[in-house]
Amino acid sequence: MKKLFLLGAAACSAALLLTMVVTGPANGQVTKGKTRPLTTHQLMEGLVGPNCGGLSKALKAKPADAKAWKKVATQAALLNEASYILMADGRCPDGVWAGAAKTLREGSAAVLKKIEAKDAAGAQAAFAGMTKACGACHKVHKKAHKH
Repeated sequence: MKKLFLLGAAACSAALLLTMVVTGPANGQVTKGKTRPLTTHQLMEGLVGPNCGGLSKALKAKPADAKAWKKVATQAALLNEASYILMADGRCPDGVWAGAAKTLREGSAAVLKKIEAKDAAGAQAAFAGMTKACGACHKVHKKAHKH
């Protein structure tokens, strides 16, 4: 009986391990790429979050001068670049992540076009579309962080 229990436990453990190898962790979150040291949390906290928040605030206030337009263009361009980083180095675990990265890439490019045209309302509308990437991916992949 004990041997049967141990055999069953070993089989369950092997199945769980195989599932995690094939599909990733249960929540699908990838904590970092395969070879580079940047963690997903660091990417979000250091690049995506500050630039997304700053861009949102600046677009709501409507950039007032060339310096402000330049700053929002930089923020949108950095978000666009983040969409590539999210796909690099084996970081992407599934189609949800890939789709969100694509939405972020295309959405930030649309925001940049509106910024280049100095169209604050258009940039805000494009920004709203771009941020759908965040919600879609976070719904599936973001772990609750306790601070």
